[in-house]
Amino acid sequence: MSGIEIAVQALAERVKEHSETIQTEEAVKTSVVLPFLQALGYDIFNPGEVVPEFTADVIGKKGEKVDYAILRDGEVSILIECKGLSTQLNDKHLGQLYRYFTVTNSRFAILTNGREYRFFSDLEEINRLDRRPFFTFDLLEYSNSAITELSKFSRSSFDVENILAQAERLKYVSAIKAFLANWMENPPEPLTKMVASEVFDGRLTVQAREMLSVATVSAFKEIVRDNVRTRLSSALDEPPTSSAVSEVADAVPDDGLDTTQEEIEGWLLIKSILRGTVDSKRIFMRDAKSYCAILLDNNNRKPVVRLHFNRSQKYVGLFDAEGEERIPVDGLDDILQYADRIAKTAEKYDCWNYLGDRRRVGF
Repeated sequence: MSGIEIAVQALAERVKEHSETIQTEEAVKTSVVLPFLQALGYDIFNPGEVVPEFTADVIGKKGEKVDYAILRDGEVSILIECKGLSTQLNDKHLGQLYRYFTVTNSRFAILTNGREYRFFSDLEEINRLDRRPFFTFDLLEYSNSAITELSKFSRSSFDVENILAQAERLKYVSAIKAFLANWMENPPEPLTKMVASEVFDGRLTVQAREMLSVATVSAFKEIVRDNVRTRLSSALDEPPTSSAVSEVADAVPDDGLDTTQEEIEGWLLIKSILRGTVDSKRIFMRDAKSYCAILLDNNNRKPVVRLHFNRSQKYVGLFDAEGEERIPVDGLDDILQYADRIAKTAEKYDCWNYLGDRRRVGF
């Protein structure tokens, strides 16, 4: 794990734990934004590198300031405007950045509320800030690829031409993903009509359109689920037999929750760990909004492991002692070191069953 990712994880925990006390813009600056810049390698105590309350001559706007400017070789390279943590960022917050961008040599600007960092440039018209960010980094929800993109803005890796070469692609990939994701959840009428023209022979009544719209949403979900199954089979180096595919399909109920590939792999890993301890058919997966539970006998009173993977810092919850103990992990491989404790938990529940049976027969 890179130094940037370790620092980002620590900041994410700070935002989650102290969100109520860092609502103001000033609190966001000192508690989150400055440490964020420090994580990228900038010397926040050097006014020749990170300039707070940066001012420049803006026509018709005297005395205005942008929150921070990052300098390289005496020239402005990044402008930063900060807002409060609960602020919903939008175009109206770009005003100062928009004006300052035109009177400096900066090619990048960041608008942030502490959690979300929107990166802008002048891809559409030179020296004129775009209205749409080319990259957005969410401190509480990010991928490995997002960390890679963020690292390009670090002090040691910063290269204007290299970033700009990828910025336009990032901008449109992000926009297209959002567009298609919305189509998948809420198919617009033109999409429904296009689907109907290919697969439906009858008259396209209101009822038929509604049926096809629902069917389209289900089809999108099944495509994603089929891809998960295929990738999972490949990851396990096993042929995708019908029984294996069926088992995974049954483990991912169509309940509206986004069970991830990593959670499915986690469930299969726990089944493998418990092989020889309990029958693998007794190990069930039940997803929830904040965690994925691995249960014995599909019984909520018999939790074996909880996978807290819906966050930047992943945790595994163990139950071999009283209550749940959450342990931070980097990935599935880290779970293997707790195999003995996981087996002990399953054995504990079987011991309960044994004692219960003895009581029922009068021992």
